[in-house]
Amino acid sequence: MRMPSLPDPADLAACRALLRQGSRSFHAASRLLPGEVRDAVVALYAFCRVADDAVDLGGGPAAALLRLRQRLALAYAGTPADSPADRCFAALVARYRMPRALPEALLEGFQWDIEGRRYETLAALEAYAARVAGSVGVMMALLMDVRDPAALARAADLGVAMQLTNIARDVGEDARNGRLYLPEAWLREAGLAPAALLARPVHSPALGQVVQRLLDAAALRYRAAEPGIALLPVACRPAILAARLIYAEIGAVVAARGGDSVSARAVVPGRRKLVLAGRALAGAGLLGGAAGAPPLAANAFLVRAVPVPPALPPWWQLGTRWVRVLEMLAQPGRTQP
Repeated sequence: MRMPSLPDPADLAACRALLRQGSRSFHAASRLLPGEVRDAVVALYAFCRVADDAVDLGGGPAAALLRLRQRLALAYAGTPADSPADRCFAALVARYRMPRALPEALLEGFQWDIEGRRYETLAALEAYAARVAGSVGVMMALLMDVRDPAALARAADLGVAMQLTNIARDVGEDARNGRLYLPEAWLREAGLAPAALLARPVHSPALGQVVQRLLDAAALRYRAAEPGIALLPVACRPAILAARLIYAEIGAVVAARGGDSVSARAVVPGRRKLVLAGRALAGAGLLGGAAGAPPLAANAFLVRAVPVPPALPPWWQLGTRWVRVLEMLAQPGRTQP
């Protein structure tokens, strides 16, 4: 699993700095990855982070999104924009034959944010989570040279679970920024008016019940995702299991507060992350279970976007088998042995 050198070591260093500053939980988990994969994941994170910040902080979100689409086109043309994240991302696109539909899905999720979409049902919210996080899960799997549809479906599940956890954690912050992601049907069932929550975000037992309901939905996705970790390369499993445990722990902190994610933001202490990382190292070899369930409906288009690798001939067709192997190695973007 060799990745050619990224354009400039300084570019990769800049991407690492973005990861350290932007996501302590993800940074902690990524340190368990083997070096080459970790560098690729850092580069992917940097591009996603820069894209997210560009929409949130740029001079007008619609114009910022248009520029992002142009930058994506340049990366796929092999002529990336003059930034460390863009140059590194272009290298990933070439090395891992990353279908453009995956980052396009991420940008579509950003478009939904710009439009101020709100979500009536859990299924509608999962469609959003598939775009902004399920897509990243699938891209992460590709960086580990994993293209099996069952593994990709579980990677997308994990992305959705993490996004649902993020939403449950950030209810107050999102509402103060004029955003509401909780399923509105759930709010009304709990006797809460979505407009009132946006106008004056205050925690209540009823709101806590809605947040807990979302955490329960995230827990289902975590459980669905876990068997897929066993389909990843052995060296990559501890990091992904650590990410799963650390993000689920964020939800546990919110739940322990009665679902109050308005008064304060849930944080997992550094020592607790170390404990969970240790648990991941010890438990990564014990994973199993049924990983072949169909993808979540919201994630199905992401799995379909990745071409299924051609099956090798049976072992007894040895000559044909080696011809197929050599053909696969000679595909553009693959490193020669």
